[in-house]
Amino acid sequence: MIEARHLRVLRAVAATGSFSAAARELGCTQPAVSQQMKALESSAGTTLLIRTGREMRLTQAGEALVRHASGILAGLTAAEEEVAAIAGLRAGRVRLVSFPSGSSTLVPGALAALRAEHPGTRVSLVEAEPPRSVDLLREGDCDIALAFRYGATGGEWDDLVVRPLLTDRLIGLVPAGHRLTDAPEVSVGELADESWIAGCPRCRRQLVEVCEESGFTPRIDFATDDYPAVMGLVGAGLGVAVLPELAVESVRPKGVRTLAVEPAIEREIVALTLPDLARVPAVAATLDQLSRTAAR
Repeated sequence: MIEARHLRVLRAVAATGSFSAAARELGCTQPAVSQQMKALESSAGTTLLIRTGREMRLTQAGEALVRHASGILAGLTAAEEEVAAIAGLRAGRVRLVSFPSGSSTLVPGALAALRAEHPGTRVSLVEAEPPRSVDLLREGDCDIALAFRYGATGGEWDDLVVRPLLTDRLIGLVPAGHRLTDAPEVSVGELADESWIAGCPRCRRQLVEVCEESGFTPRIDFATDDYPAVMGLVGAGLGVAVLPELAVESVRPKGVRTLAVEPAIEREIVALTLPDLARVPAVAATLDQLSRTAAR
């Protein structure tokens, strides 16, 4: 019989490449990891790992087991949480992953409301941009991922429960005193000759696509995932940018003017979870609070 604790160890070895690194990650000893891997291979009836130099390599059987491990472990976590909540043993825990502008705008209000309504629920938060945040969800390392996308991508999230939250429009940023400062709106083409400051990789790709649709390739002189840094660079007169409205709301820009961009460029903000996890009371309550906060 394959045990969940053995699957967790196998996944750690696969991720780190060695027994010793997996032991550090799991907070146990290297011999304990080795012993559990021997037990797992005995249960599986085949070799799962091969040592190559200083690293461990998965066999074909090992790769198959790791591929299934995330779903199995996520299902077990969901079952444990749901049973515990029903039995009244504890209110539950939720591991939330969010992109930075979501962390500073949507998440605080939602978690404050959740704590007031369900004081026993424990929520942890780490930050990651999609697609990494979505990978963490599928790997069983979080329960809810706050994510975004520009335009629907067929099949991208078909295996997940998708809770739409809001549509976030991108707005233009120019330095104070810029020739377009007093314009009520601006087309992307009017900024073709400007120096550009780009944001996160996914936003950067979207910027290039939008500019190319307007007939030019943006000259990106600066790129940073830090939204306050983007606004600081714009405020210093070093270029122009387009950022999601949520990002601008989370920072008080100095020396920056905001402009509506036409045609509208929008991204969809969603909360994602796995089907099994959606039935866990604490996860469902967190999703509901995120929806209510986004609707305000």
